[in-house]
Amino acid sequence: MQRMSTSTQIRGLVICLLLTMAAAAVGAAASINAADFYSTLQLPAWAPPAWLFGPVWSVLYLLIAIAAWLVWRTRGLGDARFALTLYVVQLALNSLWTWLFFGWRQGAWAFADIVMLWILIVATLVAFWRVKPQAGWLLAPYLAWVSFATALNFAAWQMNPQALG
Repeated sequence: MQRMSTSTQIRGLVICLLLTMAAAAVGAAASINAADFYSTLQLPAWAPPAWLFGPVWSVLYLLIAIAAWLVWRTRGLGDARFALTLYVVQLALNSLWTWLFFGWRQGAWAFADIVMLWILIVATLVAFWRVKPQAGWLLAPYLAWVSFATALNFAAWQMNPQALG
């Protein structure tokens, strides 16, 4: 672990939180009417209610930010550049998915994006694990949720070809 002052560590945590929340906000801009659209879709019986997504994503984004902060705090920006780059790229794909699915209603593109996102989450988890195992573990719920969301995306797209053309 690099030696950093408490104020530097706090600044780093705030930056990780702000970066992660900025990605969340970009996605949220596309999902303003997501609950209404979601309620119009034919969905599999195992689809969760629309109200569940907000709380789940809030917790996941917090875990993602803390994981990135642990990696940065352990190795610093220079030595953890690859892992932190993966973190930023997967955040971008995460935000893009919301636009593809809810904003632009492109089921096939959303599915392609979420598959790429899943691959990047696995890569990020492994890279974080190599730096600090706790950081990798913090991404495990995110990977589990996106695995579920990938199946749900595919099912919704297949069941709603007119709405998710």
